[in-house]
Amino acid sequence: MEVEKMDENEWKYHGEGNQSLVVSHCQRCVVLRFLKSPPNQNKTPEEILHHLQNIVDFGKHVMKQFFGENYVHHGEIIQLPLDFVRQLCLKIQPERPECRCDKDMDTLSGYAMCLPNLTRLQTFRFAEHRPILCIEIKPKCGFIPFSSHVSQEIKHKVCRYCMHQHLKVANGKWKRPSKYCPLDLFSGNKQRMHFALKSLLQEAQNNLKIFKNGELIYGCKDDQDCVSDWNELARHLKPFFFPCNGLVSGPHCTRTIVKELIHVITMALLSSTDTCRAGDMKTVPISQGRSYCEASAFNKELVRNGKHKLESSGLPRGCLLYKTLQAQMLDMLDIEGLYPLYSRVEQYLEEFPEERSTLQIDGPYNEAFYEKLLDLSLEDDGTVAFALTKVQQYRIAMTAKDCSIMIALSPCLQDECSEQRPVVLTSKSRFTFSVSVLDLDLKPYESIPHQYKLDGEIVNYYLKNVQAKEDPVMSNLFKENEDCTLVLHKV
Repeated sequence: MEVEKMDENEWKYHGEGNQSLVVSHCQRCVVLRFLKSPPNQNKTPEEILHHLQNIVDFGKHVMKQFFGENYVHHGEIIQLPLDFVRQLCLKIQPERPECRCDKDMDTLSGYAMCLPNLTRLQTFRFAEHRPILCIEIKPKCGFIPFSSHVSQEIKHKVCRYCMHQHLKVANGKWKRPSKYCPLDLFSGNKQRMHFALKSLLQEAQNNLKIFKNGELIYGCKDDQDCVSDWNELARHLKPFFFPCNGLVSGPHCTRTIVKELIHVITMALLSSTDTCRAGDMKTVPISQGRSYCEASAFNKELVRNGKHKLESSGLPRGCLLYKTLQAQMLDMLDIEGLYPLYSRVEQYLEEFPEERSTLQIDGPYNEAFYEKLLDLSLEDDGTVAFALTKVQQYRIAMTAKDCSIMIALSPCLQDECSEQRPVVLTSKSRFTFSVSVLDLDLKPYESIPHQYKLDGEIVNYYLKNVQAKEDPVMSNLFKENEDCTLVLHKV
């Protein structure tokens, strides 16, 4: 890619996270990712290059082993003219949200990552001229902790996401709690998955975004409070699902289009477009964890209707949700069981700080690093090696819990589809599609104490402010739905 010949005006602000900022090209299906840092704390070009190389290597040598070749796009590092980078920074600065401007885009090193733009990912040449619809989902953690180290019983019943929702609302991050529960999405049961996706569409927060031809048409930018407008969404989607306009406008049209959208997302999530399995990794038995969350709105509705059992169909082994869940379940000890092992590693590093590089805490993330992750033993022999393995597995799990899944859809005609191209059908349309995963930067080793503290805050808030109010209500519902016998007496 000859960036030197591109005008900075051909690029636009695409979004950013805590450590990096992304711009996308207006015509080509590529993005550039630049690192960020607080003002006056700029890293040297060598440090920037090393950081970016770690990100690429981690995706290439580690996460591809978990998710498969077709799902992970690790990108490559390129060097850009500094004048181009500075002009680009000036152009996009007014578009950045105020809450993100506490860090500056790197304009001194000239290094950036070049990646495919997954909102416009084109898998097949014939579709290049067709409109592209892309759904981004951040599914979060899809299982209930099964570790014996868990100290509060509520963690064995209610998932982290559902508990955290209440704390986020109390802290003012969101105005309303979402009805979405990750366990419903990861259940493999289509009824539960449909409910989960509908809940995400009702309260997207930062867990769902929809793009059309690379432009965000639905969902929140950063932490903004977004009002769900399904009618506006249906207006955008109608040409995709009803290209002949055979459906009149109005509430029925909107509901039908949303239903079709949920169907397409579900089928894509359950598809297997990559035969690669997670190397030699022994899978964590999903049956170890409870398959439903007591706080799920779907579960509560069942209870109200007198049903106490949730059906879990299970995920196809080749689908991306299954692979994501397996990586998440490397968190076998929960943060409560993991934190003492982190402390063991920290104590060792205090005594032998020069060993940090030998332990590969900051990389390199190569084949040797991956090989050390394959040991799923839980028998603690008291060594630093055991503790470090569990710490690194936890970091992988946290990365998988915070990744995003991108589903790119392009309309296709019947004669353009073949067995080699994955296709999903609706009542009026058919789509070729690709499923990818992004946001796969390894979670920092230093973030573990924060995760330990946050876990306690989430659980304590839920116990004091939510469960105490809900228990009597749910208890009465269970009593009302118990089988009983009515005895009539003569008077």
